[in-house]
Amino acid sequence: MSAPLSLRWTWLFLDTPRAEAGAAWAFWSTVTGWPVVDRRGGSGEFATLAPASGDAWVKLQAVDDGPGGVHLDLDVEDVHAAARTAEALGAVRVGAIGDTVVVLRSPGGFTFCLTTWHGARDVVRGGDELVDQVCLDIPSSVHGTETAFWRDLTGWAERGFDDEPELTALRRAPHVPLRLLLQRLGEPDGPVRAHVDLACADRSVSVGRHVAAGATVVELHDGWTVMSDPVGRPYCLTGRSPSAPAGE
Repeated sequence: MSAPLSLRWTWLFLDTPRAEAGAAWAFWSTVTGWPVVDRRGGSGEFATLAPASGDAWVKLQAVDDGPGGVHLDLDVEDVHAAARTAEALGAVRVGAIGDTVVVLRSPGGFTFCLTTWHGARDVVRGGDELVDQVCLDIPSSVHGTETAFWRDLTGWAERGFDDEPELTALRRAPHVPLRLLLQRLGEPDGPVRAHVDLACADRSVSVGRHVAAGATVVELHDGWTVMSDPVGRPYCLTGRSPSAPAGE
């Protein structure tokens, strides 16, 4: 078995169709309290949400193809060596940009990038809400393969939940801002997709704030509320603490 990656940092990308990017970016800036900074790209299609302290881990991208969604960038020292590790575990290489970015698909079809680390290391947790988790939504036929891939790629230990057997968490390293949650769906087939989860100090207060900013409540559960942002992207507000240690 290949040794896991030495992950230096993780990035969440909120991918939005270009025509709707302005509304989506304004919404996520409002609910996180993080300003949109560092507009870049040939037509300003990339930006970053900047927290008040510490290093950023949420980026914004306007896309021309598809409905949008989310994807992950994993920062490493050597993207091509890391890509070979990912491929040995079952990933498929889609493309590359020089020696700084390799685009891959997981065994279940989830697109992610291996990217060159540029020194981000300062994770500041806490506050009323925190973007702290990406949940991979996995059809049942590929759940075992996909879960093993991400566990072996990251080297993070699994944590199950007795009352929610469809969920598995991977215990991230302390220096990494995003936890991975793996959810087995009731549907048997289809590509793996993902959504973002926010930890909330008071979920009911957070739901009200998000609705006031333009979100819609989709479903209520004991531990989380399924939401839809103004462009129809699903996400969840959870009862996890924004100050929870990385291993929890």
